[in-house]
Amino acid sequence: MGKGTDKLYITHSEWASEDSFSASAGSGVRNHKSQVAGSSFKRLPFNFCAVSLQPFTHPVSTIEGTIFDLTNILPWLKKYGTNPVTGFPLKSNELIKLNFAKNDEGEYVDPVTFKVFTDNTYIVALKNTGNVFAHDTVERLNIKSKTWRDLVTDEEFTRKDIITLQDPQNLEARNLSSFKYMQDNVSTLTEEQEQERNGTNINREALGNAAKILKAKEAVARAREQRGSNFDPNRSSSHALARSTAVTQRVSSKSNHSAKSIPYNAARHTTGKAAASFTSTGLTPHTSNERALLTDEEYMLKPRRIKQKGYARIQTNHGELNIELQPEFAPRAVWNFVHLAKKGYYNGVAFHRNIRNFMVQGGDPTGTGKGGSSIWGKNFQDEFDGPLTHDSRGIVSMANKGKNTNSSQFFITYRPAKHLDRKHTIFGKVVGGVDTLTRLENVNVSDDDKRPLDDIIIEDVVVFVDPFDEFQQQKRQMDETEKEREELMRTGGAEDNRTTWTGKRIRGDGKVEEDDGTGGVGKYLNVRAANGGADVDEVIGEWEQEVIEEPAKKKTKAGQGFGNFDNW
Repeated sequence: MGKGTDKLYITHSEWASEDSFSASAGSGVRNHKSQVAGSSFKRLPFNFCAVSLQPFTHPVSTIEGTIFDLTNILPWLKKYGTNPVTGFPLKSNELIKLNFAKNDEGEYVDPVTFKVFTDNTYIVALKNTGNVFAHDTVERLNIKSKTWRDLVTDEEFTRKDIITLQDPQNLEARNLSSFKYMQDNVSTLTEEQEQERNGTNINREALGNAAKILKAKEAVARAREQRGSNFDPNRSSSHALARSTAVTQRVSSKSNHSAKSIPYNAARHTTGKAAASFTSTGLTPHTSNERALLTDEEYMLKPRRIKQKGYARIQTNHGELNIELQPEFAPRAVWNFVHLAKKGYYNGVAFHRNIRNFMVQGGDPTGTGKGGSSIWGKNFQDEFDGPLTHDSRGIVSMANKGKNTNSSQFFITYRPAKHLDRKHTIFGKVVGGVDTLTRLENVNVSDDDKRPLDDIIIEDVVVFVDPFDEFQQQKRQMDETEKEREELMRTGGAEDNRTTWTGKRIRGDGKVEEDDGTGGVGKYLNVRAANGGADVDEVIGEWEQEVIEEPAKKKTKAGQGFGNFDNW
């Protein structure tokens, strides 16, 4: 088992030796393996700039075949005047503009064979034209055929004009570890990039709450500089303590007031801007999760939010029907009916279906039972969360073509129809005009489609009480009351709030008014007023002190205990 021994186990030194291949090899083995030639090899892709190490957009090349981005190499040449890869002098007029061809997917390809370039493709360029080809294309169509003309522009070139940009057999030319500026650890950032790196050119408006942190850091830095320049060793510590206490109180009060109150129409979900900007670099960064705000319509269309009932009147050529609306359990259906009625949508519309002992249906401007549109221009969802059922005569429900297909059509029942529960949204009931409903039921109809022979026309729909307008009006009154209360508290509070628990009044400046003794407990201490206004001397009566006899001391019994050792 052991190396060169007959031991049945392997020692730690054998595991950690240089010729071991275990997962627990020692640090010396790792250091030895890291020193192997080529272990620090880092390959630069062919479509990357050798200075910025990012994909190029305006590629240029040197005679040696090193590719740069024009926007990155020009600042380098202006500052150093050398080739950042080799360290030799380089001028801008020595750079060769490269012309890469792309396919529809945006990939770099050979312009003749349309072969996609990869990191394993032998890529060359022509010095006089700058066109980039695959080496096998140039070798097959130019070198072997001895046709020394550019395959794209038809310009003449020589063998010396062929520049190797990438040779899969010579990877050392693309080795990042051999670049001169990498070995010398020279920064390739421009002045603008340095400013961005140092944070002096940051768009703080796009940082959200992070901008507050930067401002706080700058304020702390300025304060430290000011303390360092105005340092006085003889300054009293009490003054510094008082100053720090004042600053702490000011900051704490500011933080208490800076807490944002949640708006009344805030949704349970957030806007999603923080998550979207976190996952997408194309969006403005947001560092705080803000709750989404609902519109007034979205806020009021939540079930059980508006509990006040609405009332409307349907005027027909056979009489009037008074309808009680239920926005608490069917807010969307009530909103749709009320706004269509205010719009005059139902005026002149006929009840196109009338079945005795069942219901009467209308609300379709086309009169066919297949038309009609909601106030939103599209069908809206059913509302079955409430306790409303088709349990009596005069129930007003939405007609539909199936699930969540409510539009403008509605029907009124002539009797209980429990089989329609949770199939049609109930949004009201008839509370007046029962005789009119009876007359509608007695109208003669055709046998085939149950259309009334004597037309039943809706002349007008009058909304007496709009529950949504009432809700908004109450909300405005509550807001005004709250603003008045806040203003009153800001100015010192009401009369009841301006007194202490002892009954003393607090003035506007915050001081407590002194009691003059005319009221409260003080009236009993006014001795002068109690004696008719005469001056009375203060007399302290004598107090005869009783003589208190000293209690007799107990006699100690002799012979008990050790005593004071006088007899010893």
